[in-house]
Amino acid sequence: MKISKSQQVIYVAIASNVAIGISKFVAAGVTGSSAMLSEGIHSLVDTGNELLLLLGVKRSKHPADEWHPFGYGKAMYFWAFMVALQVFSLGGGISLYHGIMGLKDPPPLGDPTWNYLVLAVAAICECLSWRVSHRALVGSDLSGGNLWRAVQSSPDATAFTVFMEDSVALIGIVLATLGIGLSHAFGNPYFDPAASIAIGLVLIGAAFVLGRRCSRLLVGESIDREQIVRIRKVIAAEPAVESVGNLLTMQLGPENTLLTAAVRFQRRLSPDEVEKAIGRLENAIRSQYPFVRHMYLESGALKASASSMPSPMRNITNPRTNEAGP
Repeated sequence: MKISKSQQVIYVAIASNVAIGISKFVAAGVTGSSAMLSEGIHSLVDTGNELLLLLGVKRSKHPADEWHPFGYGKAMYFWAFMVALQVFSLGGGISLYHGIMGLKDPPPLGDPTWNYLVLAVAAICECLSWRVSHRALVGSDLSGGNLWRAVQSSPDATAFTVFMEDSVALIGIVLATLGIGLSHAFGNPYFDPAASIAIGLVLIGAAFVLGRRCSRLLVGESIDREQIVRIRKVIAAEPAVESVGNLLTMQLGPENTLLTAAVRFQRRLSPDEVEKAIGRLENAIRSQYPFVRHMYLESGALKASASSMPSPMRNITNPRTNEAGP
């Protein structure tokens, strides 16, 4: 069975988080570090998140049916939103809790060697996973080399969710290292739980970004504006087209977009010529933008032709809705 790029990103992240999580919990048990315990919880939550994303990938690949004629692509966005809620409640909430409890009763300082070794291994593993998710995200046509733009515009929930998780994990490792290091440098055990609180706040911030992005996709976000402009130019370049009206799009999944456009063709064209022009437009758009899986073109010229025909013929030549197969 062939593994998609989205699944590859998830499998790499799962392997990394399982190994890191086990080592963090062992180190937290040996040293009593609140920051290390928070990091262990963080890795455990991330592993659960990746499993939810795998479920989303599986659900999103179900073929279209009578009740879901456009397919199940948005299932990916739903499960990514569940991941955001889990990061907020379990990752951020539990880290804050342990940090606050640690401030009330800080554990005695112990030998930090185990913590530093585990954090170093965790940093290496997380960097490897981050590199894979970074490549998947920046490699999209929408990024333009800009990471923030890629996160905000990518329709691939798997790529931007795993990338955010890996980025936050690396920030958490830095914060945990600082908390443990400052505690031993100044002989003050309060730096360690303070780092746990900082990790919790970072997780909550990441959950907010992820939740906002997934909610936009769930409620029917359009494709990138630059892509809409380019598609409009493709349609306008067709010699048979007189003008292009409303052009609307909706993300139905990572590689599944709905496109509707009101197109006015040259009035001198016959219905058959308009039909051929629509076919050329479909081929031109799909060749450049294969993710446009469903295409509906409303022809103003056909409307005009239908209005001049006898009543029985109008149902045949009403505005043509043309769907491109998946």
